[in-house]
Amino acid sequence: MEIIYYGRPNCGLCEEGKLMLQLVREDVPFGIKEVNIEDDDELHKKYMLMIPVVEKDGQIIQYGALDYVTLLEGIRGE
Repeated sequence: MEIIYYGRPNCGLCEEGKLMLQLVREDVPFGIKEVNIEDDDELHKKYMLMIPVVEKDGQIIQYGALDYVTLLEGIRGE
């Protein structure tokens, strides 16, 4: 299973989100594909005000301030 993590450099909330994903990954194994929205104009327009964004199977699990429970449930598919 792979999670897509949209963010950008020099984003404090994005760094916090990555740490939260690492905590969840201790309980549920998954891969993380990091995508820098600044490398793609369409993604930048779409997610600029939402980052960080966590996506699984084309569905957004959570964005902005990420929390453990929401991520865990979304990644597990509960």
